[in-house]
Amino acid sequence: MVVVSSEHGGNRVPQPYKPLFAGHEGLLATHRGWDPGTADLARRLAVAFGVEALISDITRLLVDLNRSAHHPRVFSEITRSLPRAERAALLERWHEPHRARVQEAVAAAAERGRTVLHLGVHSFTPVLDGEERRADLALLYDPSRPRERWLAERWCAELRTTLPGVRVRRNYPYRGRSDGLTTALRGRFPEERYLGIEIEVNQKLLDPDGRFPAWVCEALASTCPTP
Repeated sequence: MVVVSSEHGGNRVPQPYKPLFAGHEGLLATHRGWDPGTADLARRLAVAFGVEALISDITRLLVDLNRSAHHPRVFSEITRSLPRAERAALLERWHEPHRARVQEAVAAAAERGRTVLHLGVHSFTPVLDGEERRADLALLYDPSRPRERWLAERWCAELRTTLPGVRVRRNYPYRGRSDGLTTALRGRFPEERYLGIEIEVNQKLLDPDGRFPAWVCEALASTCPTP
């Protein structure tokens, strides 16, 4: 069973919060505002696996759905100074429902005795703070969980064979055990029932229309090991 999610699929600002973002339109368009290409990639992966894509199109600058509610960067510099009640309302309206949908999808399969492979689809900026990210495609996982490590290692090996010349890495440019939705769900489900992999794709691969080329989805879907 596969669950596909996209926590940063868009940079939409809900109408009540638009005054907060006046003057920040440029920031919204950058990687700070969203993960370009991920909503479309998540949908195509979901079709390939025959499941529903669980996608949020709310900008991460409003509230970051991939951060735990207690994380110091769950709110951006734009929303961090809001009154506590308003921040709580953001968590209740946007953060909690998305994470609950993903958790419920995992739980439903786990209750039937199935192992769930959760694919969180993300993308990363090619250059951060003047440093080039030296990967085209990466998989993030928790190396302390043997089944997750095995799956990620095998998947990366298959991707390298399928995509010669494409730089495929593990736990880069972020660590798979860092705070995130997959990390939170590992704490709720045993490894026998839950495998959490974050897919990271370099935004330099985006087409002019803002989509990743078809070979990205095709390679990921065709080489993904069965849990």
